[in-house]
Amino acid sequence: MLLISIRGLAISCILLVLSGCTMTDWYATKQPVSHKEPSTMNDKMYDELEAGEAEVLNSTSVYYPQSHHVKLESYVEQMALDLVDTMVSEQAINIAVASFVNLDRSLQVSTQLGNQLSETFIHQLQKFGYGVVDFKTTNQVAVTGYGDFVFSRDIKQLTGDRIASHVLSGTLLYRVNGVEVNARVIDIESKRVIASSTKLVPTYVIHGSSIES
Repeated sequence: MLLISIRGLAISCILLVLSGCTMTDWYATKQPVSHKEPSTMNDKMYDELEAGEAEVLNSTSVYYPQSHHVKLESYVEQMALDLVDTMVSEQAINIAVASFVNLDRSLQVSTQLGNQLSETFIHQLQKFGYGVVDFKTTNQVAVTGYGDFVFSRDIKQLTGDRIASHVLSGTLLYRVNGVEVNARVIDIESKRVIASSTKLVPTYVIHGSSIES
């Protein structure tokens, strides 16, 4: 009887120890995990990087147009691609590029933007392999004390011969958020539009290019 009692007591002690461990593990899993101070160099570096990333996100959450890298030439290139896609079958043509004008009653008013567009289109069309003629080129070079000049807007100094089969020009329509540029290539003889393109150039692009409207 004494042997049985000792054995039962030993078994009871073992069961109590096991149940105590189980309760301890359960209690530990139920406790909320508290944030402890970083105890290692890696923990400190992680916290610093996390704080730095949050600061970067806050500083870049606002878009500032003044710091953009988009140029007017990018929009002209897109429009030139639109025109070229339509003029694939008419590669052997000579194009004169005129100033873009305000879309008003007279269609006779241009701006620095209108002139800059025409100059940029000259480059783009020539780059795509089309024949471009500059009708502002005189038949001689004027040598003066201020420089040597070959361009002129005096019609008397320009050739009267027909040197282009087509002309590229367009209109400017001023919107609240930018300028709507409408470009087209026209057959001079038939007045037929053989290609056209339209783009809205945002205001910040025009101001970033230092062009006054």
